Amino acid sequence: MRPMVKSPAAFADRRRWGAALLIGWIALGAAGFGYARIKGIPGWAAWPVVAAFLTEYPFYLVPAFPALRNHFAGMRLPAWLAASALLPYLVGSLGGVRFEWSALALLAALALALGLWFIVLPRSPAADIGFLGLLPCVLLSGYLNRIYLPVYPQLKDLVFLGHVALIQMAVMALLAERRVPDSGYGFLPNRVEWRIGILHFLYFAPVGLPLALLLNMVHISRPAPLWLIAASFFGFLWTVALSEEFFIWGVLQQWLAGWTGPGTAMVGASLTFGMVHIGFRGFPNWRWVLLASILGWFCGRARNRAGSIRAGMVTHALVFATWRAFFG
Repeated sequence: MRPMVKSPAAFADRRRWGAALLIGWIALGAAGFGYARIKGIPGWAAWPVVAAFLTEYPFYLVPAFPALRNHFAGMRLPAWLAASALLPYLVGSLGGVRFEWSALALLAALALALGLWFIVLPRSPAADIGFLGLLPCVLLSGYLNRIYLPVYPQLKDLVFLGHVALIQMAVMALLAERRVPDSGYGFLPNRVEWRIGILHFLYFAPVGLPLALLLNMVHISRPAPLWLIAASFFGFLWTVALSEEFFIWGVLQQWLAGWTGPGTAMVGASLTFGMVHIGFRGFPNWRWVLLASILGWFCGRARNRAGSIRAGMVTHALVFATWRAFFG
């Protein structure tokens, strides 16, 4: 086991993690109870679910802080991942989630598989691709839907708790144990990353918007409220954009470049980015695969220009927020 590194960098990471934790708990708590009130979810169901997300949140933050995540490398990792998945589930089962022993076993098996993958298996392209391939299999097979069973109909989006847990477990395994190069995994883009991300959004818009309209994929609607646009942008930036940019451009592209060369890696990662969206609004949705592949190329270019996935996150989140604002 590795001891916690006592250094100025480690101390700074702990301070930043604590600040992000406090701010996030306040924001998530307010958003959760606001959502419950809008949807008419009774308190007995809402409180445990909000508490489950608040329990997951500290674990979700850790991969973005190198000194913290590296502390859990090695044989500490499986236990850490198991705790990060099981504790929120058990908290949620106090009211909002239907507890089942079989569901608990499925969740524990997933956490241990991710935690032990790079400890047990020899490092190889097959093991690497197998790990990344496991993630869409879990999502598309309905595995998580068999675990996160809501006790109240309005909690149908409860499975998102499982998505969050899956993301942070996979990221921890890749960064802390597989030791993939850190491509800028984090929540706050710097000034250069904002600039490059915005520029690539502007580059994509003249290509993506006409294509989406031509293929009848979007329809212009009444503009959404400003608060909803802002919430859509940051909510997407820190969840979906963060995870997709990391797995595709922070991990897969680097592996493909080492195996085949940078040009092939760019094309392969873009096509993979598109295929991730094949189930959006019906399966198979090849129109979305085409549009997402093109968007993926612009996000990947932003990542490569900035040297950080956070630039691609900005491009990706701006596209999503624009869609929600004018085509939602």
